[in-house]
Order: sequence, then structure tokens, then C-alpha cells
Amino acid sequence: MEAGETVRLVRVDAGRGLNSRLASMGFVSNVEITVVNNGHPGPFVIIVKDVRMVLGRGVAHKIMVR
Repeated sequence: MEAGETVRLVRVDAGRGLNSRLASMGFVSNVEITVVNNGHPGPFVIIVKDVRMVLGRGVAHKIMVR
């Protein structure tokens, strides 16, 4: 995903613990995610429900969007 792009969450391919933690942060089915920064190297910064978050690359790779 590129900076400025808005996508929708399809699913999270992770274990129960990470799924639960991400759901508590607002990562629920069909939520809009806006990419703020996806530079390499550097942080993966997104906005979910008007909240800016930084995700590690490992966690970001588990989030499936369309």
C-alpha cells in the first residue's frame, strides 16, 4: 500500500492473542485504514477510526485488505 491510500480490512491472519489485541485497537472487519507512511526503512503509520498508529512490519503483513 502507498501513502495516502485508503483500504478496507478483510481479515487478520494471526493467532488468537494478536487478533484480540488488534480488535481492541479498532481493527474489525470492513474498517477503513488510511496509510500515512509506508517507507522502507521506517515505520508503517496508519489511521484507523481517526487514530494514528504505528505498526511493526511483521504485524502489518498479517493484515489483509482490499
